[in-house]
Amino acid sequence: MSTNGRAALELDDIQRGVLTPRPTPYAATYLVFRIDDRAHGRELMRRASAVVTSAADSASPLGETWVSIAVTCHGLKALGVPRASMDTFAWEFRQGMAARAKVLGDVDQSAPEHWEAPLGTPDVHVVLTAVAPDPTRLAGALDRARAAYDRLPGVTAIWRQDCYALPTETEHFGYRDGISHPVVEGSGFAGSNRLEVPLKAGEFVLGYRDEIGGIRTLQPEVLGRNGSYAVFRKLHQRVALFRCYLRDNATGPEDEELLAAKIMGRWRSGAPLALSPQHDHPALGADPQRRNTFLYEQDDPVGFTTPSGCHIRRANPRDASVAGEVRLHRMIRRGAAYGPALPEGVLEDDGADRGLMFAFIGAHLGRQFEFVQSEWMNDSVFFGGGNAGDPVTGSHDGVTGYTIPRRPVRRRLSPLPRFVVTRGGEYCFLPGLNALRWLGDLRD
Repeated sequence: MSTNGRAALELDDIQRGVLTPRPTPYAATYLVFRIDDRAHGRELMRRASAVVTSAADSASPLGETWVSIAVTCHGLKALGVPRASMDTFAWEFRQGMAARAKVLGDVDQSAPEHWEAPLGTPDVHVVLTAVAPDPTRLAGALDRARAAYDRLPGVTAIWRQDCYALPTETEHFGYRDGISHPVVEGSGFAGSNRLEVPLKAGEFVLGYRDEIGGIRTLQPEVLGRNGSYAVFRKLHQRVALFRCYLRDNATGPEDEELLAAKIMGRWRSGAPLALSPQHDHPALGADPQRRNTFLYEQDDPVGFTTPSGCHIRRANPRDASVAGEVRLHRMIRRGAAYGPALPEGVLEDDGADRGLMFAFIGAHLGRQFEFVQSEWMNDSVFFGGGNAGDPVTGSHDGVTGYTIPRRPVRRRLSPLPRFVVTRGGEYCFLPGLNALRWLGDLRD
């Protein structure tokens, strides 16, 4: 323990992808592997422990370039992790994302039977993620990572997704993304909201005390220590449909931008309605020191400025009065765009696959990712708003519209179509570096 009573994080054993903010801009690649031979899978884990970058390597010669390794429940079984150890993992993780589809709102077009193969199947065992500031350095990171799986015929690469974050930090709907980051006690990385009290490390990393005083561990301890859960999701964005919805519900171009802001909670520049309610403020949106430093309860409890049902207020209600304790549902969120941009002003779908690759990181799958997805994104009861879903990512029924609080009469928009369709994903475990070595040393 440190002198101030907080547990010192063992950064040299935590994968850098868990706590470290991604660079801007950046390029990234997700590689999925299937383990066909247990011995080769274990060798992959041994080699990975030498390839993966730790959170202590923030000043490494590679700069903002790193590789992380995550393993699914099926992957742990393929490696031969004993049943007694498997039973100590979160039960949501053991079920897998496809089995949790209805809870997550992955129904209809987003249902697992429509997912991109092999996502959602028992073949997804290992997910390797490489991140770098540009494609050249990303290629170098992938070359170095190849040493972990090269000449292992019992380990097969079965899926790849290349993605990126632009210098503008915008995603396909046109909004600046990646703005909000919680501060983790003891991590050494600053959060994006100076008004937010640092969260206990155990909310994000196993083996440390969390917000309710508990310590989540696995058996044996070395397997869970300094690990975390990661949720990977590929989300297709229906950009033309989103643009048409804004146009059809607006009275003109200025009103269209206002509607876009009221749906997201931010102007497209990243400037929050909470700090710039009447018009966009690009300088504010580009300022990481100011664009996320705000609360809701004192100045906007009802949501006249930032609607309670908008995307960012659902994802993080901050200090607003809602059912439940907000700090128990915070996650680290990483997003990267994939696919070509739809040219500005185009209102017809060109058939290209474009969207976001999401990674949600936390130590509590149930009360973090699943709670937020089911209770905040796909429902509104938590703030007294009925059963309407998130206007951007929610699983809409095509009947319920979006309501914007306004005096003297609130504004109702037409029924919401589904703008985001799930293409697949999985629940993964991000082992600590010592745990990777433990997995590599398993014996039958």
